[in-house]
Amino acid sequence: MSLTLNMGVEVLPGVGPARAKALARLGLERVEDLLRYYPRDYEDRRKSACIASAPADVPVCLTLMVAEPPRLSRIRKGLELVKVRLVDDTGSLTATFFNQGYLKDALRTGETYVCFGKVEGQGARRQMTNPVCERADKVRFTGRILPVYRLTHGVSNNLLAGLAFRCVEECAAQVEECLPQPLRQAHQLAETEFAIRNVHFPADEDALAVARRRLIFEELFYLTCGMALLRTRRDSAAGLVFRPFAEEDFLKLLPFALTGAQRRVMGEMAADLTSGTPMNRLVQGDVGSGKTMLAAWGAWLAGKNGYQCALMAPTELLAEQHYRSLAPLLEKAGLRVGLLTGAVKGKARKTVYAALELGELDLVIGTHAILSEGVKFARLGLVVTDEQHRFGVGQRSALAAKAAGTPHVLVMSATPIPRTLALIIYGDLDVSVVDELPPGRSPVETYVVGEDKRQRMYNFVRKLVGEGRQAYIVCPAVEEGEEDGDNPGGAGAMKAAVTYAQTLRTQVFPELRVGLVHGKMKSKEKDSVMSAFAAGQLDVLVSTTVIEVGVDVPNAALMIVEDADRFGLSQLHQLRGRVGRGKHQSYCVLVTSTRSQDSRERLRVLSKTNDGFKIAEEDLRLRGPGDFFGSRQHGLPQLGIADLAGDMRVLKQAQSAAGELLRADPGLTKPEHAGLLARVKRLFAEQGDVFN
Repeated sequence: MSLTLNMGVEVLPGVGPARAKALARLGLERVEDLLRYYPRDYEDRRKSACIASAPADVPVCLTLMVAEPPRLSRIRKGLELVKVRLVDDTGSLTATFFNQGYLKDALRTGETYVCFGKVEGQGARRQMTNPVCERADKVRFTGRILPVYRLTHGVSNNLLAGLAFRCVEECAAQVEECLPQPLRQAHQLAETEFAIRNVHFPADEDALAVARRRLIFEELFYLTCGMALLRTRRDSAAGLVFRPFAEEDFLKLLPFALTGAQRRVMGEMAADLTSGTPMNRLVQGDVGSGKTMLAAWGAWLAGKNGYQCALMAPTELLAEQHYRSLAPLLEKAGLRVGLLTGAVKGKARKTVYAALELGELDLVIGTHAILSEGVKFARLGLVVTDEQHRFGVGQRSALAAKAAGTPHVLVMSATPIPRTLALIIYGDLDVSVVDELPPGRSPVETYVVGEDKRQRMYNFVRKLVGEGRQAYIVCPAVEEGEEDGDNPGGAGAMKAAVTYAQTLRTQVFPELRVGLVHGKMKSKEKDSVMSAFAAGQLDVLVSTTVIEVGVDVPNAALMIVEDADRFGLSQLHQLRGRVGRGKHQSYCVLVTSTRSQDSRERLRVLSKTNDGFKIAEEDLRLRGPGDFFGSRQHGLPQLGIADLAGDMRVLKQAQSAAGELLRADPGLTKPEHAGLLARVKRLFAEQGDVFN
């Protein structure tokens, strides 16, 4: 049976229901998915040798003949060995295979095989352990550069490489060429078939480089086209036109003066809201820069224009915090404010539903409960999402869909993203940066300490608690034995929140009130502990990064992060932002036992600056884009091979080429661009963005 791109993986040899399910976990359901599942690395299996000259401890290929029938031995239950003598013109060796009993019959006396592995021992005692063996007339994975893939439980690299080999051989030529020929010629890009063949099974290093460049360019080109089309679609939509109102009338409501940065962003928002085009603006600001007041400004303008506003926060505690700060403020201006979270039940919930539908609420603040079927708005005009990276594109779209027309959208994020990259990530959004902290906030003093300072640190906790302050202690794991995703199997046991909290309660701080919160707890339990901490009923809160986005606790003046080297700088900066919110001097202590000079130097960046944008730039330089560009975090399509930070030069070329093409064919509607538009749509459809 001939393979085609749309066939399910179940048609491939060796793929039954269980393997198909395992492959689906990697997103591999069709033959084309396997072609687009690019290797993460490669193993060079081209070096060859003979038995006499094979180097020690360097894997090589040897062409060997089976000299006598293999012997199978069962050592004990669960352990069997196959031993076989292999020869060439220069000598002989013994190959030993563990738990591969089928080789007793598969390796045939007198047949010649290519064997890849390390040759050990000297003279007559040369041997190999578990070499890869292929018949010399049917080699696939020896004598070549072998792809190495990202795996999951139940899927080995041998299996994936075998499936990819079959799909490449039969289907690489079926993949449509979507990049126009003039563009390929201008940028010296290989054809699709060549790129797909050589990214999986490269002829040599040069062919691999050419293949990768083509596929990286293509991916970034599609991304840029998609972002441009999203922006065009938004810019051409008719938006609600708000009448302008004087900023001074809003500022009179506030008990404090706004910063210049806040006033600037207010002006940008007002220009959007009165333009006739739907606002789609990201407000990016460091922790504590006053983004909430910008949400208040938007809600006030919406209310003054007779429209409703919905503000969605990622947690009940954060929603309640926004409600407590915004309701008194906006109610002075005659706006009616309601709260809708999972905790609002029964009659109270129905009352909020009815008030929204009748237009008797001007602003509703809540969690994803706002997305409930029962929620209907009379005149929804502005949608605000806080800590927007916690929400998927689909959730934001679902909220916007509750408006009769196209509502204005404001998304807020306290995750600073390097200025050089913000516009690339949020290509369909206008970006505002609140780059000024309100007066009176003193920078958090930050220290990097080793294990030798632990007792001094504990004494400092006691001192601050004695002065009436509170402290956070953050651990990288919930329970003992959990691996850190960034450093699997890394040296040193990670501090685990559950056992560490118990140790602190019973041995270190028996006289203090120590609480515990982590992501495996139920929402009600987490909220209960966080509320107790906010109310001052706990002195020390042991936590995982679940508190990265949390409630304001002005009395918390100390943040301790255990195993700080296991976190990204941007994440550590977010955690540090949990303290320094009150009038007291605050501190952040980064504890590390690492001996790596680079890791310690990286942490010292935090002790030198409190500027989240500078930290983000440094994090990107040192650690790569993982902290910023996880597709789930920012709503970007999943990139299979390109790296937004590492492939910046190719990205600029792709952006330039996309701009040129879209100027000639703004909607990619020409017949020759049909395949290209289909690829762009597919890339973005996976994220919930559907092009009309």
